[in-house]
Amino acid sequence: MITKTFSIKGMHCASCVRLIEKAVGKLGGVESCNVNLATERATVTYNPKQVSDEDLSSAVSSVGYSVMEEVDEDREKKEKEAELNKLRIKVVVSLFLGGLIVWGSFPGLMETAPQILRNFFVQLLLATPVQFWAGLSFYQATIPALKNRTANMDTLVALGTTVAYTYSVIVTFFPKVIMQTGIEPEAYFDVATIIIGLILLGRFFEARAKMGTSEAIKKLIGLQAKTARVVRDNKEVDIPIEQVVVGDVIRVRPGEKIPVDGMILEGESAVDESMVTGESVPVDKKIDDSVVGATMNKTGTFTYKATKVGKDTMLSQIIKLVSDAQGSKAPIQRIADLIASYFVPIVIMLAILTFVVWYVFGPQPAFLFAMLNAIAVLIIACPCAMGLATPTAIMVGTGIGAEHGILIKDAQSLETAHRVNTIIFDKTGTLTQGKPEVTNIKPLNKSFGADEILRLASSLEKGSEHSLAEPIVKKAQEKKLKPEKVMQFGAVPGQGIEGLIGGEKVVLGNRKLMEKEKINIEEYGKEIEGLENEGKTVMMLGIKNNLVGLIAVADIVKESAKEAVSKLKKMGIETVMITGDNEKTARAIARQVGIDRVLAEVLPSQKEAEVRRIQQEGKSVAMVGDGINDAPALAAADIGMAMGSGTDVAIEAADITLVNKDLQSIASAIALSKKTMKTIKMNLVWAFGYNIILIPVAMGVLYPVFGVLLNPIFASAAMALSSISVVGNSLLLKKVRI
Repeated sequence: MITKTFSIKGMHCASCVRLIEKAVGKLGGVESCNVNLATERATVTYNPKQVSDEDLSSAVSSVGYSVMEEVDEDREKKEKEAELNKLRIKVVVSLFLGGLIVWGSFPGLMETAPQILRNFFVQLLLATPVQFWAGLSFYQATIPALKNRTANMDTLVALGTTVAYTYSVIVTFFPKVIMQTGIEPEAYFDVATIIIGLILLGRFFEARAKMGTSEAIKKLIGLQAKTARVVRDNKEVDIPIEQVVVGDVIRVRPGEKIPVDGMILEGESAVDESMVTGESVPVDKKIDDSVVGATMNKTGTFTYKATKVGKDTMLSQIIKLVSDAQGSKAPIQRIADLIASYFVPIVIMLAILTFVVWYVFGPQPAFLFAMLNAIAVLIIACPCAMGLATPTAIMVGTGIGAEHGILIKDAQSLETAHRVNTIIFDKTGTLTQGKPEVTNIKPLNKSFGADEILRLASSLEKGSEHSLAEPIVKKAQEKKLKPEKVMQFGAVPGQGIEGLIGGEKVVLGNRKLMEKEKINIEEYGKEIEGLENEGKTVMMLGIKNNLVGLIAVADIVKESAKEAVSKLKKMGIETVMITGDNEKTARAIARQVGIDRVLAEVLPSQKEAEVRRIQQEGKSVAMVGDGINDAPALAAADIGMAMGSGTDVAIEAADITLVNKDLQSIASAIALSKKTMKTIKMNLVWAFGYNIILIPVAMGVLYPVFGVLLNPIFASAAMALSSISVVGNSLLLKKVRI
């Protein structure tokens, strides 16, 4: 099975979406077809041995739409702009010609119009280009749909306007035939032309607004550097970014964008990584540090080796993720699409019923009342707003998330996140930095200061392979302390290390090592226990059977952890910490960040079971981990949130990836989900409510009591307004602060 994305032309409503999904889904070898109205794309998973791209294209064409196979952002943007210009011309021409017809035919206005505009033949000449040139797209979608015994929004418009136009042509050429039925011959070219003009106007505003919903991807693409300064044959040459290959050495000067991902070989600088992390403070970079393509170099000059280019760069991954998320479907949207697929046939039946009832029971001229009310029903019921209600909000929501360093994998994840009431944090690398650091150096002998204790400890640790050796050696290097020469170095498994420094035996280790060396530590028991209660690992330094100092090492808590937990508690969300560490260390970290519930000494293989156990308590669970060793637990949770470290794996494993590595973004992601869902619900209420209220009005239920009928022209204006309002409401999400 392979998955491909195709650009689709000609869609206007939720029933269009359903038609295409049904047509493509019927093909043997197609596993799934997901069509998005807002992005105008179809994502199809299929077996290329059973079905070809030509088969997919034919299936789409058979129901009245066309396929553009390669989704090229620049090309697609140009085509959309060209279509928008064509649409603008059609709108202007339609409304201008329609306006002239209204002037010559509308009661109250026609008296002020020149005699030529009142002539039915002149009105026919003005209406024909609108009907068959401006309105051609309605027929292009309707005819294939009818051949396949299906219907969409274009069917409703084509039927309504064709009926009005055809009747008006008969009135123009055979007025006596109409008079013989007892009806005053009156043309309705104004109804046909103005309906087409207003619906096209609605589509124009809708298309322009939809282009605004996908700004996030345009911004991301715009961040890419266009060229790179590559060192080749000992010369620096500027080449297009497309020609950079893995292994190239690239020079970046102050104020320049970093072209592709890589690792610094020479030099130091501060890099603005806000486009990835959302964090405005530049990050200091030195030799062996990684850099991300499209970020901005601020201060120094450096050379680096390209490690990822083209589609493999972090920015390209982010663009793909955002694009996939914007093209995906939320469960709530599938319900709207399903309703819309039945909605159009029901509307056609309601229009026929309206015609029959008015023709049989209506006042004279019964035929005209029946025709105009049936047209009003067809036009008012177009389900454009239904089709746009969910995807436009999803596009804006996922775009906002990307701009804040929150990558949402798909629409379902965005919809599910607002229901989360319990968040499980992995400790190491999530709540903590994931790298042990020296936190305390405590001298216990007047002859030895803190620097001397660190120097002696680092001298011993230099020959050690223990995981706690690195932070001690690193701390000594930071303080520029010169190590001593160590003789007879030895490691005591499970206890510590020892050696001769300056002819004296020096030991560094835990309680067991001190007992072995007969070094008394009882006098300093409170100091040792106090550090251990803070979740720190304490190493004791002994010289000549005396305890001279303590060094505490700990995986320190991230700055954003405490504030993040506090925000979640204010939102009424329970927080849990899960870790393989011992109970004492786990409780100490939990106290620091404000987490009450702790699951300690849990093996990586058991984390998934713990997540499921909490879910069995009836809770909706989000798991926050590093996206690599927590992958099973991330997959088991209702929502998996991965920190941005190890981005490739994190993106695959999690539903939401916090590229900015800021734990406060967890609360932001949930808040964004809540606000997006609120917008979707408002959109759906507007879309469905509008149809439920106005279809009966169009059918004429108010006429017997109030004498009110809905003119088809006003019906088309209301229909266009409903679509624009739904898109506009989604765009208001951009003003939301998360």
